[in-house]
Amino acid sequence: MSTSAPANAGTGVELEIGGMTCASCAMRIEKKLNKLEGVVATVNYATEKAKVTVPEGYDPAALIAEVEKTGYSASIPAPKGSKIDAGSAGDADSDPELRSLRNRLIGAVVLTVPVIAMAMIPALQFTYWQWASLALAAPVILWAAWPFHRAAWMNLRHGSATMDTLISLGTSAAFLWSLYALFFGTAGTPGMTHPFEFSLAPSDGAANIYLEVGAGVTMFILAGRYFEKRSKKQAGAALRALLELGAKEVAVLRGGVETKIPVEDLQVGDEFVVRPGEKIATDGVVVSGTSAVDASMLTGEAVPVEVAEGDTVTGATTNVGGRLVVRATRIGSDTQLAQMAQLVEDAQTGKAEVQRLADRISGVFVPIVIVIAVVALGGWLGAGFPVSAAFTAAVAVLVIACPCALGLATPTALLVGTGRGAQMGVLIKGPEVLESTRRIDTVVLDKTGTVTSGRMTLVDVVVEPGTDRAELLRLAGALEDASEHPIAQAIAKGATQEVGTLPTPEDFANVEGKGVQGIVDGHAVLVGRISLLAEWSQALSPELASTKALAEGEGKTVVAVGWDGQARGILVVADTVKPSSAEAIAELKAIGLTPILLTGDNDAVARRIAAEVGISEVIAEVLPKDKVDVITRLQREGKIVAMIGDGVNDAPALAQADLGIAMGTGADVAIDASDITLVRGDLRSAVDAIRLSRRTLGTIKTNLFWAFAYNVAAIPVAALGMLNPMLAGAAMALSSVFVVGNSLRLRGFRSVIPR
Repeated sequence: MSTSAPANAGTGVELEIGGMTCASCAMRIEKKLNKLEGVVATVNYATEKAKVTVPEGYDPAALIAEVEKTGYSASIPAPKGSKIDAGSAGDADSDPELRSLRNRLIGAVVLTVPVIAMAMIPALQFTYWQWASLALAAPVILWAAWPFHRAAWMNLRHGSATMDTLISLGTSAAFLWSLYALFFGTAGTPGMTHPFEFSLAPSDGAANIYLEVGAGVTMFILAGRYFEKRSKKQAGAALRALLELGAKEVAVLRGGVETKIPVEDLQVGDEFVVRPGEKIATDGVVVSGTSAVDASMLTGEAVPVEVAEGDTVTGATTNVGGRLVVRATRIGSDTQLAQMAQLVEDAQTGKAEVQRLADRISGVFVPIVIVIAVVALGGWLGAGFPVSAAFTAAVAVLVIACPCALGLATPTALLVGTGRGAQMGVLIKGPEVLESTRRIDTVVLDKTGTVTSGRMTLVDVVVEPGTDRAELLRLAGALEDASEHPIAQAIAKGATQEVGTLPTPEDFANVEGKGVQGIVDGHAVLVGRISLLAEWSQALSPELASTKALAEGEGKTVVAVGWDGQARGILVVADTVKPSSAEAIAELKAIGLTPILLTGDNDAVARRIAAEVGISEVIAEVLPKDKVDVITRLQREGKIVAMIGDGVNDAPALAQADLGIAMGTGADVAIDASDITLVRGDLRSAVDAIRLSRRTLGTIKTNLFWAFAYNVAAIPVAALGMLNPMLAGAAMALSSVFVVGNSLRLRGFRSVIPR
């Protein structure tokens, strides 16, 4: 590798790479780009993108040309948020490469099934069945398998061998030998059959065809490639979901008049109006008005933030209180929302890609097979046997080296494992995820919505002496029921559960930033901050004030209640721990993981929740960017980190972590950025996800071992020229049956959640 400039010495260029079929393709492109003077490149197979740092003024066309010389395609991606980008990324099937794979797979399935049936069931071998097999198998091996042949040729040009090389060699050898047997041997004779014979005897191979091998392997491998490619195309969904969170239109004040304009036309310094229930269009400062802003989609915290003149607000958060006038301070790519989208993309692109086991094994296996085939050919010729017999032995080695079971090894285990996971509410995105679950030793948990319910709940009611608890709940609940504020709704719900139907207020008024007031059953009721009651000369007793301070010290929200000129009590509202969280933490510890609580909430709240569920390490008061930094720091310390979260603010951290697990009850962007999605809101599902993923990975490894082992055992027999087609078919069938049977054992996996 040539000397290259430091990463901070130039400008960044992003390229979209096409034509990669495995992780070794990414490594090849990366190596080629890094040989260019002053270029530092990182190519990610999963996202199909290259991040390149080049000197100032460097022409990106030179990078594209270098990639194309390597045999792949490259282009500059459309700007984020553009109509081109949003439209093309929205539908995975709009990708030409994916659409081509799908068409090849459909064609292969339709044509291959009858070929396999005729080869394996003698009763279906009618007079000219072998010619029908040729007509059906030829398009599969030549057209449907073309991506493998192309990749094998590219590998040959670069002096390497991968799974594609093995597939191309085996299917081509099977096809070419079948053509020889049909046109120049005796396999084309009318009435020819493949009888059930299990004897080992030398043969010139002129009566044997292997069309079902070439077509079957092509079909199975295409299926795996298609679903893997489709899964990878969802990598941009997290970014699209983030950008979709923002407002689409904004009411700008121009000369005192409100004018609706697209949010893209908003300029720094513009003042715009945000009504209750509307999203704030961009980052800014409140010019006038007071309200509560629900920032949970960005911060993950359930308690709305009270804002007034001079306070900063963030784009994509929701105004849940009064009317606000906001002056825009940041727009477009400078906003916090856009920066979070960039964090997600950076984390996804920077994630280490696990090299597929099959490719690693193929890199060694393919050259060995070729050497054995050449040695067999030379040995037979040197021993004085006919050319046809020598060539039969050499080709038999190549045919048997293309294991049908290898095409089933990963897809069947994934199919059964992910299917069992879906039954338990665990959605696993792809094979790369499984490798991560095996290695993780640390699990970082978001607090709100993950360990806790993510909703405000009435947790305590404390009354002054002489005040009836039910009466306080009835009057306060009736007034709060008329408000849309999340804390008010929590109080109203708690009151309804305890005292039943609430009366309807005769009068109601919202006091911005302080609470509500009104008339209920003839009583003048106040519910809100202490300052609201103080305006009416209603003060809490010292005992109640002390209780209030204690609750607030634990991070809980306290609402004061008074009526008829006197403070009557307080209502304590908090986000509560899910009933199953403590058990889930214990289970995570039992499988060898160290739990860490990570939250944007204050330290007192975080430590209270952590103590309740059994977590000893707490990292609190962190912003979304800080969450990514925490994950990165843990990874630098040598930890393999899983992150469990549910909010938009968790998306960058989920993408950065070695394993991202999203609660399905959370935000779509968190789900898109994760590797595993838990459909239930039960944290114990995370334990199921990790255990099932580890079991599935173990099954895949076992399958891969036996898929190769059967064929390795048969290669010496093939080299001796003693492998008849029925024995080869039986060996392949046996290995395939073993792989499928081993995968089906995953159906017996049991959840830790009681039924």
